[in-house]
Amino acid sequence: QVHLVESGGGLVQAGGSLRLSCVVSTRTFSWYAMGWFRQAPGKEREFVAAISGSTSYADSVKGRFTISRENAKNTVYLQMNSLKPEDTAVYYCAAGPTYMSSRAAVDEYDYWGQGTQVTVSS
Repeated sequence: QVHLVESGGGLVQAGGSLRLSCVVSTRTFSWYAMGWFRQAPGKEREFVAAISGSTSYADSVKGRFTISRENAKNTVYLQMNSLKPEDTAVYYCAAGPTYMSSRAAVDEYDYWGQGTQVTVSS
């Protein structure tokens, strides 16, 4: 079984930055595509960013957020800059097969973390 644990969430003012981390317990971390998703109250879970051999981003975060991974530490990061109140949500990391048809699709991912709250005040 693969376990994912996120950390790094918190309360920040608009324009500030946070870095989320997700540690994955598996011996085969490099085999997985990794994604970050978020879910605001009353809304569906939405794609934020993904990384496999390349990176991809939702239009709403492009240019502000950066996803990266450190395979030696089984960790994926999400650097979030120029945060806006609309970025407020619970952020989840997820792991899935590298051959998935769409890295933005929730259903393509097999494993999920418990989430970390990010709150951006105006």
